[in-house]
Amino acid sequence: MTSERRITRRSFFKHAASAAGAATAAVAFPTIIPASALGAVGSVAPSNRITMGCIGLGGRGTVDMRQFLNNPEVQIVALCDVDAGSTNYEDHWYRGLAPAKADVEKRYATQKPSGTWKGCDTYNDFRDLLARQDIDAVCVATPDHWHAFIVVAAAQAGKDIYCEKPLSHNIADGRAMVEAVARYGRVFQCGSQRRSEPKWRRACELIRNGRIGKVHTIRVDLMGGYWLRNGSYRPQQPIPVPKGFDYDLWLGPAPWAPYIHGRCHWNFRWNYDYSGGMVTDWGAHFIDMAHWAMGTEETGPVEIEGRGEFPPNGALWNTATSFHFECKYANGMKLIVKSGGGGVKWEGTDGWVENDNKTYPASVAKEIVGPHEIHLYESNDQHGNFIDCVKSRGRTAAPVEIAHRSISVAHLGNIAMLTGHKIKWNPEKEQILGDPGAGALLGRAYREPWIL
Repeated sequence: MTSERRITRRSFFKHAASAAGAATAAVAFPTIIPASALGAVGSVAPSNRITMGCIGLGGRGTVDMRQFLNNPEVQIVALCDVDAGSTNYEDHWYRGLAPAKADVEKRYATQKPSGTWKGCDTYNDFRDLLARQDIDAVCVATPDHWHAFIVVAAAQAGKDIYCEKPLSHNIADGRAMVEAVARYGRVFQCGSQRRSEPKWRRACELIRNGRIGKVHTIRVDLMGGYWLRNGSYRPQQPIPVPKGFDYDLWLGPAPWAPYIHGRCHWNFRWNYDYSGGMVTDWGAHFIDMAHWAMGTEETGPVEIEGRGEFPPNGALWNTATSFHFECKYANGMKLIVKSGGGGVKWEGTDGWVENDNKTYPASVAKEIVGPHEIHLYESNDQHGNFIDCVKSRGRTAAPVEIAHRSISVAHLGNIAMLTGHKIKWNPEKEQILGDPGAGALLGRAYREPWIL
């Protein structure tokens, strides 16, 4: 894509908004195909189906796409990825635009008398997909450093949004997403699928209802090191960009860097330019569950301190390989996040609960949560819950504010370890107090011409 084509998001939506004002910018986009004109697929009337576009079609993005493809209330009409189709993904899977398009057309073809179906458009640039007025919702499953740009643009374009975890690359990006979703009245679901798993909900309900007394300590154990996939042992040096891969657009707002195979696709997770390592990748799940049981879903800690081990300067993968940080909350609870495991344990004055249904005393596991006690949001299908809420305009299982607050803890942990400072945090104002150097890490500079 030429540099002339790479307009900023701000100018893109300024043009879109000119017809009806920023709050209704979506109406200014050109109509391509009315949703009601799509051929019937499955048992749901065309006028009742949610038309969807999927942005990011790697390993997780393909899983998400297939989940929505299985839902008869959804019609996938557009796909977007910067990879035209390759085996550069984890485990040498063939992923990207071409295989995703083939999946969609094969699935819908089985439901047509003719046995054939064509009607899923593909795009290299997410802005072209968002310009379609006939799309109701999008699924965003790109690398983390792209989430904020696409989510904000999608909200401005009038789309409802399913976005994979971790929600954001940094706290400033996350707040921008929260504000855009609220301003444009969009339905949002984060891919924190443990909120749709009964065993996690039950553990959190037991704790919320006082079965282990007053909670004082929560221990979150995450995997350490790097979970390297596909080509991670190739020589990590610059090589020509593979054909069919728009590497410059993949980098987007991140700093320019030479193409190296291990930088992209799965292994982007281990470089701070694009993600936050295991702290954010798995912390997005388990810190979220810690918050759900603690009742701290819309706030955060007031102090964070910790230490981590990092590769030498200049390493391609530079996120913490081992880590330990502790967070203190205003109500006195302590959250400890460390490498070396995979789960959550809540400790109270009268016992403890682990996420794998282990409890002390053992009788807690058999407790009944009565009809007049606290019952948490019930969902058994994260993707289906999103579609239900798109239709009802109701609150999802993992709304953007809650996802933002959960991942903010992981971001603050990384900041504390990178600086070596004890962080004093104001969760209401989302500010680091008395430490300008640490405060600068709440956001980042964007590579021109990208502006958020």
